[in-house]
Amino acid sequence: MTLKPRYLTKSLFTLACECPTKLYYTKKKDEYSNTKLEDSFLKALAEGGLQIGALAKLYYGEGQDITAVDPKEALAQTSKYLNQENITLFEAAIKHNNLFIRADILVKQGNSVELIEVKAKSYDKNKTPSFLTKTGGIKADWRPYLQDIAFQTFVFGKSFPDLHVTPYLLLADKQAKCPTDGLYQKFLLKRGNGDRKVKVETSSLTREEMTEKILIKVPVQEAVQVILNNEDQNLAQTFPETVEQFSTAYKNNHRLWSELGTKCAKCEFKVTDKEETQGLKSGFQECWSHHLNWTKADFDEPTILELWNYRSKDKLIAEGIYRLSDIPEEMLATKKDDKPGMSTSQRQRLQLFKVQTQDNKPKIDLQGLQAEISKLTFPLHFIDFETIQSAIPFHMGRRPYEPIAFQFSHHQMESDGTVKHQGEYLNTEKDFFPNYEFTRQLKTQLTKDNGSIFRYSHHENTYLNHIYKQLEAEPSPPKDHQELKDFIKSISKSSRNRNQKDSWEGERNMIDLLEWVKSYYYDPYTKGSNSIKQVLPAILNSSAYLQRRYSQKNYGKNNEIQGSNFQDFQWVQRINNQIQDPYKLLPKLFLDVSDKDMVLLTQENELNNGTAALTAYARMQFTQMSNSERNMLETGLLQYCELDTLAMVMIFEGWLNWELS
Repeated sequence: MTLKPRYLTKSLFTLACECPTKLYYTKKKDEYSNTKLEDSFLKALAEGGLQIGALAKLYYGEGQDITAVDPKEALAQTSKYLNQENITLFEAAIKHNNLFIRADILVKQGNSVELIEVKAKSYDKNKTPSFLTKTGGIKADWRPYLQDIAFQTFVFGKSFPDLHVTPYLLLADKQAKCPTDGLYQKFLLKRGNGDRKVKVETSSLTREEMTEKILIKVPVQEAVQVILNNEDQNLAQTFPETVEQFSTAYKNNHRLWSELGTKCAKCEFKVTDKEETQGLKSGFQECWSHHLNWTKADFDEPTILELWNYRSKDKLIAEGIYRLSDIPEEMLATKKDDKPGMSTSQRQRLQLFKVQTQDNKPKIDLQGLQAEISKLTFPLHFIDFETIQSAIPFHMGRRPYEPIAFQFSHHQMESDGTVKHQGEYLNTEKDFFPNYEFTRQLKTQLTKDNGSIFRYSHHENTYLNHIYKQLEAEPSPPKDHQELKDFIKSISKSSRNRNQKDSWEGERNMIDLLEWVKSYYYDPYTKGSNSIKQVLPAILNSSAYLQRRYSQKNYGKNNEIQGSNFQDFQWVQRINNQIQDPYKLLPKLFLDVSDKDMVLLTQENELNNGTAALTAYARMQFTQMSNSERNMLETGLLQYCELDTLAMVMIFEGWLNWELS
């Protein structure tokens, strides 16, 4: 059997720029665990790259699509077309030695070639006049995109030295407005067969839909030259030497060992206990074992990568400190800020103390919490938003990646402890801009009393600020626009934005439950994470009160604890005497998705909500489905969002009844 050539592609090059060792682990799904989404269809829904790529092709009109999947055939087709004086190619195949690229768009006019990489990333020419820092390096958030196009420019130049190539990025223009409703429905995603796992079914654009392009071609020659000249990261090798090193290593299946560092925390090649029993290996553990001569038992101890919000981990690693238990206490200076409760450094020292003393009991500042609770007005409201930012706007007049709030959940707690899922909103209409109705429904539910309102993290406040700005800029605002703006200002705080003329903090400004977690509560079970997906299982395992309250089938419609999308549901369930994560008790949102990918979609951290809901919403917008499929997806969305606000309630209840725990 002839083995497929192991070409270094643009995606592999950018992966190696993150960490050269990853080249060895990637594309070995039967050998190494990989926490990146396996399902290309879901990935396309979540990221929007395929739709942007399809739109770009329509903008370039009569281009020639290189459809061949086999590299040899694709190279032959590309070579034939490049003999023409003028030609536009899509997915052109270019090869030099062991380097192989598929260029998104290639425009040849005589000896001049525009090499255009299409990215599902927004660009605002007013905010990004240059991709370079003041010192001449590449801005960190743009580096992966520019390394990608720099690699393509390098390969093309080696393959066709007689042609003059100019690199561009084609990006979503934040200043453009969608010319029509329904533009996004011309780019429907479908699962494909064989190598083409995802297909985009496109329709021709009308003249009206071409009046204002929502993609912008951005020249990147200067930034690419900085990378090609090795003026960005001051590497020991030149750019060609780096490419040759990566290429040779990948071709020969040779492992390049990268230095350990903070970057290891985000390594995707980590293995779960279940995967390990299935024979999968951990690239992360192999790296650390190689550098430190660790055995498997060494990984049972927490590493410094788990130390919450600590900015000097690389410094500790450079000094030979790899475990939390090895950190001298004096290295974590305790600083008290002006806020009540634990400061960041105090919380870090607490985490360190718990590890070093092998104390697994949660720590709670009841006095501090009671002081905060005494300021509350009942009934209490707990809210959670589900949102999306689509590269191709869903509605006329909207900009790429303009924020859309399509769903909320609302739980309410009375002073006597009664809990009820008070309400919800979910937009499922395709041609309806939901933000104002979303706000209207939220206003109806939250203005019946003056009770305190809780959110978890800054997400809800950020989106209410976005909607406020949309109302301000609306050419034809709704009749109740002033009432909606006044409501937003009453429950939120203005963003720190130099361009925002209004500044406010509402009399019922939402309380961030996450900040209470950081200040007053720590459970070693969370391993330093403050994600609600980690805090909820932790407090369920430590609170006898919550275990008693939710061990019965007493949650749902017409139950002791009233819910909207459940019936006789039991939230505390045990397997081998271990309380199960409530999120794992929910039915899968997508029946055609692996359990592993479903877990990845529902993961979240403090800064980033899980992508399950936005992927589900995108699926309703960007795919064709039956009514039964749509109904099942709607039910799943309502259940997931309801649990998000119930999780907040449970955490609060656990604190209120801590002495009973």
